[in-house]
Amino acid sequence: MDSAATARFEALRSRMASLAYRLLGSAADAEDVVQDAFLRWQAADRDYVEVPEAWLTKVVANLALDRLRSAYARRERTVGSWLPEPLLEGDPMLGPLDTVEQRESVTIAVLLLLERVPPVERAVYVLREAFSHSHKEIAQILDITESASQQHALRARRRVRAAPRAEVDRAAAREIVEAFVSAAASGRTDRLVALLTADATGLSDGAGLSATLMSLTGAENLARVIRGGFKPTPAKRRLAGGAPAFHAAIVNTNPAVIATVDDRVIGAVILTTTHGLITTATSIAAPTRLHRLTRTWRTTPQEAPPLIAKW
Repeated sequence: MDSAATARFEALRSRMASLAYRLLGSAADAEDVVQDAFLRWQAADRDYVEVPEAWLTKVVANLALDRLRSAYARRERTVGSWLPEPLLEGDPMLGPLDTVEQRESVTIAVLLLLERVPPVERAVYVLREAFSHSHKEIAQILDITESASQQHALRARRRVRAAPRAEVDRAAAREIVEAFVSAAASGRTDRLVALLTADATGLSDGAGLSATLMSLTGAENLARVIRGGFKPTPAKRRLAGGAPAFHAAIVNTNPAVIATVDDRVIGAVILTTTHGLITTATSIAAPTRLHRLTRTWRTTPQEAPPLIAKW
């Protein structure tokens, strides 16, 4: 393949990776899909490809759909056992974030909701809301009718409305995380409860040690678990591989706490808020879900000191 064709693909790589990530919720799977698309681009008769972006969008979308359908058929993505891979602010895989809809579509809450959506409906939602494709274009990409695309989009939007909606700027995000870490480290349940909605929920992958996700509901219950989790012990330090530092960050457009040992991310707690209170705390610490977050963290300058330098 000539250098011009390679350059054309590389110019679109980030956009294609973002599309695949929003469809799959997995950075590793998204990277695999993009590589498969590159191999197809190499093998294609590119003289007949009038618009490379449209051609690649169709290829990537359908490769991702094939993966989703296969995973569902093998029951690898059952509700209650799956979480998205988190992405740090600035990661190009997050893709376009100019509109509220684009930022919303990549939050952990929406990615989890989309797991309950049939694959084609999910693809229509992503192509429409995150990439602003017309229903005519979506019909061509997914080989469906325009009316079917419209119906899928309407159903998906109804489902996504259930996700909490609250945007915060960088300064407000840091304030939320600072208050959360301070309350959690204080050992006082009442301080945590004051930051949570009454029906706040918690979701954790148990650092990958459990086959299913652990879920909690209610401010009191969640506060007690968070308080216990933030209490340092020698056993926890051994499990972490050292004494972690805790940082404020933005992950998947939401405020987040990131725990690191040296330059390795060992966990993230992503906070969803509404009216200044935390509605959901999602804890992700399984090493398989943190590879890309660690890679991005290592190459991102940290502008502020850690909230806790040594736990």
